[in-house]
Amino acid sequence: MPEGYCVKCKAKKEIVEAVEEVMKNGRKAIKGKCPTCGVVMFKILGGKAAVTAAPAASASAPAPAPAAKGVNQPS
Repeated sequence: MPEGYCVKCKAKKEIVEAVEEVMKNGRKAIKGKCPTCGVVMFKILGGKAAVTAAPAASASAPAPAPAAKGVNQPS
């Protein structure tokens, strides 16, 4: 069971009915209730959630820079 801080009881308690969620910014969190008073407890976990789509292979290799005008280049 995950442990969190209840702001109403002002003590660390185990979170009951805990559900892992992903916030809008991509971070994981656990949401549940305090076993004593029943207020909603929310604990933000470290790290970001796994990205489902892998980046494209062509985006990782930079394109060659165009040649500058007026520079001696072999013909």
